[in-house]
Amino acid sequence: MSAPLMMDQQQAYPSLITALCERNAYTRVHCDRVCILATALGNALRLRPRDLEALRIASQLHDIGKIGIRDEVLLKPGRLTPEEWEEVKTHSIRGERIVNETFLTNRTDVAAIVRHHHESRDGSGYPDGLSGDEIPQSCRILSIVDKYDAMTSVRVYRNPMSHGEAMAVLHEESISKIDPMIFSAFAIVMSRNDLRTMRPQPSHRRAAARIAPVQYSAD
Repeated sequence: MSAPLMMDQQQAYPSLITALCERNAYTRVHCDRVCILATALGNALRLRPRDLEALRIASQLHDIGKIGIRDEVLLKPGRLTPEEWEEVKTHSIRGERIVNETFLTNRTDVAAIVRHHHESRDGSGYPDGLSGDEIPQSCRILSIVDKYDAMTSVRVYRNPMSHGEAMAVLHEESISKIDPMIFSAFAIVMSRNDLRTMRPQPSHRRAAARIAPVQYSAD
């Protein structure tokens, strides 16, 4: 690979992250935290280096498709209509398309994780209704940490859940929606107090408070 192309690859996804921050400050902060948690969990599960790198990048870009969601939907202060929620759900497919247009050498792996991070073990997720082991392991990892951070984050319409409250919700979801073995590993990882207390800086909190998130539990 030529030096200019290597530089393009290195700059491909940081540029997307910057674009996402310009569009939605809350989503950028959320993705940064999800990246830290997903990487910690991936290490605990001893993912292969290639898989861990794809998970790391995908966790930062998993919501990049929200760039394509209309402002009146993405930033709506009230509850979304069913039609608006269907539009929000397209962000995973939009994100896959965006990642596939980068110069990342692992873009196919990253794009697949972005597409499927909202699938559920019982087949009720989106966009493809995958179930069980049809869902790649990295997607199952990202699903759990994404849900956790969304529940414990500052929201316009509610206060953040405590660590214990969020873990209780995830424990309930481990019955049918999330991978129970990965959740068990996540519980061990989250016994580290520094990860439980990882929150955005005050300036990021103010920026996040201006963003009206959707009412659903996972961004």
